[in-house]
Parts: sequence; C-alpha cells; structure tokens
Amino acid sequence: MEHDHAELHPAYATALPERPTWPAIAKAMTGRCPNCGRGALFQTYLKLNDACGTCGQDLTHARADDGPAYLTILLTAKVMGTSMLFAFQAWQPSPYVLLTVFGLGTIAMALALLPRFKGLIVGVQWAKRMHGF
Repeated sequence: MEHDHAELHPAYATALPERPTWPAIAKAMTGRCPNCGRGALFQTYLKLNDACGTCGQDLTHARADDGPAYLTILLTAKVMGTSMLFAFQAWQPSPYVLLTVFGLGTIAMALALLPRFKGLIVGVQWAKRMHGF
C-alpha cells in the first residue's frame, strides 16, 4: 500500500529547496555568512554573530560543539608530529630547539585552524538545514 508522504507528515508538503553544500562551506571557512558570503560569521575569535549583518540570516541555531576542536587536534597532531619526526631524523636538533619550534608551530597551527573548522561545521549545518536553519 503506497502513501503520499505529504499526507503522512506535514514537513513533506512544504519541501524546501536544496542548498549547495560546498559553496556554503567555502564561505563559512573564510569567516563569512554561509548564505550570502558577505556578512561576518564571527563576532569575536570563535563567537558566532546572532545574525548576518548583510542578509539577516539567523545564525543562533548553529551548534558546532566540540567538532572544531577534534578536527583541529587531529590535523595539527598529524602534521606537526610527522614534521617533528622528519626534522629530527634529518637534522637531529636539540630538544630545546624541537620544543621551541614545534611548540610555537603547534600553537599557531591550532589557533589558525580552529575558526576555519568551526566555519566548516556551520556551513554544513546551514546547507543541510540542521538544527533549525
């Protein structure tokens, strides 16, 4: 027995148009609104604006939680750990040089990646209409 999905659930009756995922991710990863690409996504370093100043897109529904931190740790640890191994095998620097160079590099890389990964997650959520977008 086949049913018309619109009769079973009202959400099917008002199907919303699909949003392009990759352009939304690209806009949000640069710190711009995933909708228009012009308004600022962030109010401060990691705090999202409540709404886009240009198009008015409501951004209060975004829930990145710990996702950006996990992705940042994963990529930073992989890149810096591998780089440290190659640097040690090639030049055998002193432990203090390794600590200084790779400590500062790790901090810089993590601070640079964190807002970009948060933008990535917000862009995906916006494109897929998650959490009330």
